[in-house]
Amino acid sequence: MTKHSHYDIIRSPAITEKSTMASEQDKVVFNVAKDATKPQIKAAVEALFDVKVTAVNTLNRKGKLKRFRGILGRQSDVKRAIVTLAAGQSIDVTTGL
Repeated sequence: MTKHSHYDIIRSPAITEKSTMASEQDKVVFNVAKDATKPQIKAAVEALFDVKVTAVNTLNRKGKLKRFRGILGRQSDVKRAIVTLAAGQSIDVTTGL
């Protein structure tokens, strides 16, 4: 297992329609490093955003095959973390770090 800084673990917020709907239930979705574990993700979010995390769920989304101008290409695989925050806490993902 490699040692990461908190900025290496949390790559970017995933701003989609589904993640916007989840934010109403105190959940935030981040793109994270492929080898990041749930305890590492929890520690990174708590340290960077100064919030209390109650749960972390992860998912691996496989990259799709896409065609651009007749040439077949492949999108990258992405690991996402759905972070549930304690009641009353929030993270404004539009401002950045």
